[in-house]
Amino acid sequence: MLRGAGLETSNLYAAFVGLSVKLLEPGGELVAITPRSFCNGSYFKPFRHLLLRETSLSQVHVFESRKRAFSDDEVLQENVIFCAVRSALRGKVTVSTSSAPGAKVTRRVVPHEVVVMPDDPEAFIHLAVTARDSEVATRMQGLPCSLADLGLRVSTGRVVDFRAREFLRVDPGEGSVPLIYPTHFAKGFVEWPRLGGRKPNALAKGESTQNLMIPNATYVLTKRFTSKEERRRVVAVVCDPSWLPSDVEQVGIENHVNYYHAEGAGLSNMLAKGLAVFLNSTLVDLFFRQFNGHTQVNAGDLRKLRYPQRDALLSMGEKVGRPFPEQVCIDDIVEGALHS
Repeated sequence: MLRGAGLETSNLYAAFVGLSVKLLEPGGELVAITPRSFCNGSYFKPFRHLLLRETSLSQVHVFESRKRAFSDDEVLQENVIFCAVRSALRGKVTVSTSSAPGAKVTRRVVPHEVVVMPDDPEAFIHLAVTARDSEVATRMQGLPCSLADLGLRVSTGRVVDFRAREFLRVDPGEGSVPLIYPTHFAKGFVEWPRLGGRKPNALAKGESTQNLMIPNATYVLTKRFTSKEERRRVVAVVCDPSWLPSDVEQVGIENHVNYYHAEGAGLSNMLAKGLAVFLNSTLVDLFFRQFNGHTQVNAGDLRKLRYPQRDALLSMGEKVGRPFPEQVCIDDIVEGALHS
């Protein structure tokens, strides 16, 4: 029914707002309170294109707290109130934020192209509320490289545990390969196995699981879901094969993990460390929060980022060992490499 109305979405709030957009008269206004999740990601891309093709944003307000604005509904996402006008004109947008209803409001008025970059095929919506946010966005968007420029790609782990339940093994053993979950992330590196925990540590080898495995090599892994309590939205670690048993030829990456690779092959150790340091920086975290208002970090979001040149990433990698240093030191390393 929605496709017949020209909408491609299976999400109820996006469908409701999309249908409302189609009912607007020229110059008509729409005001909606929704989760912020439509601002990024491939899932909401058709909805963003509809919204931004038919309307112009005039005001967006972000509630920073995930709990205080809609505490009775156990809402897990950040929420926004936005006003869109049925018009092709792209005027100024008032972007504001507060921790909760009744709290102090911070606001800025910015050009529409600061919120939605005209040449962005994904039509991500960036909500830079403060002057610092704007500076962060300018710096990140000014970085020289895409992932393709670096010869890298990012994919999502192939092992969906509930579908592969019969092949999961609590403890590693003969006839199995290491299986990496977010629980194996520790201080910038993968620490495997983690015995006595709630998650399996291995995947049985066989014809049914062969396509779920990747070569045992050096990768950068990120969590696809971060808890509300974690300091950073993007949490990255290095998967170093030298810390796995020497006879391991393949590994499994669980579906709650994204992994960076070089067209299916591994990265050099130094490049992997540098990339992980960059992803763990406050600069990346602040920028990521401008368009990502929920706890999910999709591979598409990571592809969207701009990255430093390879030499800068290698320089960052040279300055860290195992474990990774504290956040202040990580930020100093990234700032030093970007300004050198």
